Amino acid sequence: MNTPFKAPVLAVDHVVKRFGKTVAVNGLSLDIRENEFFALLGPSGCGKTTLLRMIAGFEVPDEGRIRLAGADITEQAPEKRPLNLMFQSYALFPHMTVRQNLAYGLEMERLGRHEISARVDEMLKTTDLQALAGRKPAELSGGQKQRVALARALIKRPKVLLLDEPLGALDKKLREKMQLELKRLQHEVGITFIIVTHDQEEALVMADRVAVLKDGGILQCGTPEEVYERPANRFVAGFIGVMNFIDGEISADGLFRAGGETLACDPGGLQRDQKAVLAVRPENIALKPAGTGISGTVVDVAYHGLDRQIYVKTALSSAPLQVRVAATGPGAASTQIGAAVSLAFDAATCRLFQD
Repeated sequence: MNTPFKAPVLAVDHVVKRFGKTVAVNGLSLDIRENEFFALLGPSGCGKTTLLRMIAGFEVPDEGRIRLAGADITEQAPEKRPLNLMFQSYALFPHMTVRQNLAYGLEMERLGRHEISARVDEMLKTTDLQALAGRKPAELSGGQKQRVALARALIKRPKVLLLDEPLGALDKKLREKMQLELKRLQHEVGITFIIVTHDQEEALVMADRVAVLKDGGILQCGTPEEVYERPANRFVAGFIGVMNFIDGEISADGLFRAGGETLACDPGGLQRDQKAVLAVRPENIALKPAGTGISGTVVDVAYHGLDRQIYVKTALSSAPLQVRVAATGPGAASTQIGAAVSLAFDAATCRLFQD
C-alpha cells in the first residue's frame, strides 16, 4: 500500500450522463484521494469509460459537477485540465524516437531545452527506458511501448493520470508483469492513478480501492480485500472472482437451510423465514473424506497447476459446487471423478443475501 492518503484530489458529485434515452452514468458520486491507485471495475456498458471520459473532459455531464483539487472542471476543455489520459492503443508517434515522444508534450508547453532534456532523462531512468531512448515504436515490444506511453503521460506531471484499459493489448504473462510495474511506478511518482478495467484480477492486484459499477452507478467501493471477501450484494459477489451460490432460506432461528442441510451462517439483518442465497468462495469450502460432512460426488476436475478446481455434486444445489484444493498433498487422491467426498463450510467466510 502507498503512504497515508490526503484529502480527495478528485470529487465527482451526482454526475449524470445520457446518450439519447440511455442513461450511461446515473447520479454517481465519488471521491478519489491524492496519491491513490483507484480502479473503476465493471462489465461492458456499466458506465466506467463514460465516467473516465467526463473526468478527462471529452464528455460533459448533463447534471452534476466534477472538481479537481478543489477547482470546478466540469466544463473545462481537456487541454486545460491538469491531468493526462493514457489510451489502450498507446498512440505513440511512429516517426519519433522514444526520447522525442517523451519530449513532445514538454515542447508544446514551450519549456526550456535544458529543462526538457533533464525531465526526459529523469523519466527514462524512472521507467527503465534509457537503453531504448533512440528507438522508434516499430522497434519496441508491446511491453516497451506500454512503458513509453506511460512515461509520456507521466512526464507532464499531471495531478491525476487516467488509464483506459492500458494492459488490454498485452498477453497474460506480460500483463501480470506490467501490473506490478504500474503499481511500482505509481508509488514512486506519487501521482493519483485512475484505471478503467473489466479485469477483476487486474483491479485487485493494482488498486488501493476498487469501485464496482453497474447500470451507471456504484454498487460497492472499498479495498480489494473488502470487495472480494465482503461483497455488498449478489452482483458484486458474482462479478469479483469465482463464487458458489446456494439457494435456500433463513429459518426462524436464524439458520440457513438448503437441500435438507443446515449451514450455520450469520444472517445479519436479513429477514427470517425468507428465501435467501448463500455465497461462498471455492477456497473456503473444505474437501473431506466421505461421511464427515455434507455428502457429495466429484463430477469434474480442472487442473490449474498449483491447484485444482473440483466440481462436486451435492443436494445443496442443482449446479455442482466448486472447491479449490492444492494440486498435490493430502486429499489429492480424493479429487478423482466419481469419488465420494464430504464438504465442510467455513461459516465466517460465507455471505448471505436476500433472494
